[in-house]
Amino acid sequence: MRIKASTEIKLKMNNNLKMIAVIIFAVIVLYIFQIKYSDHNLNKSISACIVAQKQTSKSFDLKQAKKLCKEEITKNIKGTE
Repeated sequence: MRIKASTEIKLKMNNNLKMIAVIIFAVIVLYIFQIKYSDHNLNKSISACIVAQKQTSKSFDLKQAKKLCKEEITKNIKGTE
């Protein structure tokens, strides 16, 4: 009886350790993806802003629009954090 109880405790501890390892792994993977794709999202937002600038402006300058959009988007991102 005593051997069975200690075996059950070891199995439960192993299951708990496996679950903790899976959670830690998932957090690390999510963090890596967040770092990797944050620039991608920023570039997409800047591109969308440039397209909107082009459609609404009569005199369109790509360099100036890109600079303006990047400044505005980064300011909005910093303001929400």
